[in-house]
Amino acid sequence: MKVLYFAWVRQRIGLAEEDVSPPAEVRDVAGLVAWLAQRSPGHAQAFADPRQVRAAVNQEFAPPETPVAPGDEVAFFPPVTGG
Repeated sequence: MKVLYFAWVRQRIGLAEEDVSPPAEVRDVAGLVAWLAQRSPGHAQAFADPRQVRAAVNQEFAPPETPVAPGDEVAFFPPVTGG
């Protein structure tokens, strides 16, 4: 699974992207966030408040209950505001 990080999420984690192999019990975006938060202090900081991070799975906006699977591309980014 390829995970992409944007804006302040990338800054806190220190990576723009990484390839990960989460355990089988990680089945959705929420589970992936919880698992990623345990990977490093930077990950923990980025995902400390999951409500402040948005996700896309295979380039489609994805709420926390969206399923994830090996081979997916999952992106995390701050909420987008318009103007």
